[in-house]
Amino acid sequence: MIVFRDPAEVPADFGPSVVAIGKFDGVHTGHRAVIDRARIDASDGARVVAVTFDRNPLSVLRPDRCPPDVIGPHQKLDLLERAGVDATLLLTFDAHLASVPAEDFVRRVLVEALRARTVLVGRDFRFGAAGAGDPALLERMGAAHGFRVDVVDDVRAVHADRRVSSTWIREALAAGDVSTAAKLLGHAPSVWGEVVHGLKRGRELGYPTANMSPDLEGFVPADGVYAGWLVDTEGGSRPRTSYPAAISIGTNPTFDDVHSRQVEAYVLDETDLDLYGHHVEVRFVERVREMTAFTGIDDLLVQMADDVARVREILS
Repeated sequence: MIVFRDPAEVPADFGPSVVAIGKFDGVHTGHRAVIDRARIDASDGARVVAVTFDRNPLSVLRPDRCPPDVIGPHQKLDLLERAGVDATLLLTFDAHLASVPAEDFVRRVLVEALRARTVLVGRDFRFGAAGAGDPALLERMGAAHGFRVDVVDDVRAVHADRRVSSTWIREALAAGDVSTAAKLLGHAPSVWGEVVHGLKRGRELGYPTANMSPDLEGFVPADGVYAGWLVDTEGGSRPRTSYPAAISIGTNPTFDDVHSRQVEAYVLDETDLDLYGHHVEVRFVERVREMTAFTGIDDLLVQMADDVARVREILS
C-alpha cells in the first residue's frame, strides 16, 4: 500500500480513484463496509484510497471530549492495507487543517490530488472548518466536479440492535471483553510497540516475558490475564512470526512495586527468545481471569501454571 502524508505528495498522474474518508479508529466492521463498497466501485481498475487522520480530530478541536484511541497510526495503516486499500492519505490533523474550509478540502484533496471518481462516507461524516462539510455538500460539489458520492449506512449488531462503533469497542475493552471487541472489529484487538527491559521477575519465576513500552499504540484492555498472540513485526520483507502467548496486564499487585499499568507477554514454551528492541503486536483472544494479588510466590506459581494451561487450551 502506498502512503501519502500530504496531498502534494500524490503524483500528478495518480488516479482515477475511489475514495473512502473517515477517522477509521479501529478499522472495524463498520469502516470495512465502507472500504468493501469502495473496492466494488473500483473493480474496473480505479485505485481504492483511504483519506484519514493521524489522530482523532477531537484531540485538537475539543481535547476535553476526546476519547482514547482504539488504535494508533501504525496500526491503522497496517489494518487499512489488510482491508485491501491501495493507497492511504494520512493527514496530520492540526490547527491549520482544522481551519481549511470544506470546499477547499474537496478541491485540493479529492479533485486535484486524488482525481476522485467516487467518494464514500458514513451518514454522520463532517469535515472542514467548523464541521461545515457534510454528505450534502459533497454531493453538490460532486455534481460540479465530476465525482459521485455514496453514503454508506451504519453496520448494526443484530443481537444488540446497536450501531458498531469505536465507542462500543472501547467499552468492551475497558471491561476486558476482548471477545466482543473482536466481533465488532472483525479482527483481534491489539496493541503495538517496542519490547523493553523490565524487572525480569518473570524470568526469575521461569516465565520470561516480553514487556511492552508504555508509549505503545492501541487501547489496553482491563487488567487481567489473557490468551493471545505475540507477533514479531520486525524484519522488513521477512514474514511476520506469530507466537502463542499468555498476556498479563496490570501493576503486578503481588509484588506492589510496579507503579503504572504494563503489558507483558509470555511466549509459550520459549525461554530464550530475544525480542528486545523489536516492535511487536500483541493480539488479545480471550480473557482468562482478573488480576489478583497472591499471598506468596508458591501460590502465584501454581496460578501461573494454570494460566498457561488454559491459554494453551484456548489457542489450540
